[in-house]
Amino acid sequence: MSKKKEIPFYESEMVETHCHLDYLKEVNPQEAIELAAEKNVSKLITISVDPSNLDTVMNIARQFPQVYCSQGVHPHNAKDWNEEVEKKIKLNIKEKKVVAIGEIGLDYYYNNSEPDIQKQVFRKQLEMASELKLPVIIHSRDAEDDTIEILKEFPQTKGEIHSFTSSLNLAQFALDQGLSLGFNGIITFKNAQSVRDAVSLAPLDRILLETDSPFLAPTPFRGKENAPHYLPLVAQKVAEIKSISVEEVIGQTTRNANTLFSL
Repeated sequence: MSKKKEIPFYESEMVETHCHLDYLKEVNPQEAIELAAEKNVSKLITISVDPSNLDTVMNIARQFPQVYCSQGVHPHNAKDWNEEVEKKIKLNIKEKKVVAIGEIGLDYYYNNSEPDIQKQVFRKQLEMASELKLPVIIHSRDAEDDTIEILKEFPQTKGEIHSFTSSLNLAQFALDQGLSLGFNGIITFKNAQSVRDAVSLAPLDRILLETDSPFLAPTPFRGKENAPHYLPLVAQKVAEIKSISVEEVIGQTTRNANTLFSL
């Protein structure tokens, strides 16, 4: 059976809130968008992670009416932050296709940038988002305590913790702060019960669906290159965890995405 036949189709339109269209290797952005459309994934947000792809994601978003983008520097690349990068982001976000500051945050698992630099750049980008009244897309890995402490400094922050894999402590803090949680194919992984617990904890109106393509393909495609047209499998798993219909999950998460990112 082909992949296309194994991925369910639902009548309601879906929003892919986190993908990296410029990182895909098996398909180009146009092909990925067309495959997604076949599965009713009608809007996509392609995410910036470092100074080298700020313009790349902008150009993809300009090219396709259903694609939006973010501007930001990932914690891995915090060491590359400087005044020129900050100026560039502030210039680019004047475009309507830019709907968030991200992907920003802390990652102490790889420590590709020193923690102190990560924290400094995280704060700078949270300040920028606050000034510009844009939501943020937050990455947090093995940095839960510092993530919480920094977010406490910015209580008015709107946005999400994407690809949520942290503890229920961080999940509850984020929800209490008014943030949403983004879930992807990880919730289908056999050993990811803690992430499924976070899905159970989060109210449906605070959940966003994503793939994080080309990473984290859901079961039964784990190990293959992920792509936005796999998003229905994430919706299906959320519905299973919450014992509700897939259409209810898609309807509410689509409203969540449209509202948060002003799509």
